[in-house]
Amino acid sequence: MNKSIQPQWYEDAVVSCACGNTFTVGASKQTIRIDICNACHPFFTGEMRFIDAMGRVERFQHKQQAATTMAQQLSDKKKKKEEKQAQLRNPKSLKDMLMGIK
Repeated sequence: MNKSIQPQWYEDAVVSCACGNTFTVGASKQTIRIDICNACHPFFTGEMRFIDAMGRVERFQHKQQAATTMAQQLSDKKKKKEEKQAQLRNPKSLKDMLMGIK
């Protein structure tokens, strides 16, 4: 094995989680930062919660809210268009037009 191309190995590399938990492992880096560990992962804790360090959940929820409002606006437009088409297909009779004048 060629020693010049092998990375340096640290037997006591410190892994620190976003929740504050730390432990040591063997790794090629001296310190490692992670977002989630066994102390805070929902599978191991049994809690139902979102784990998000980059704001992905909030962005998704924002897009979901925008989509529901857009869907409501589109349905309103479609309903107005259908009503207009129905009026064009069924014109008022002479009697209806004369009753509307009075």
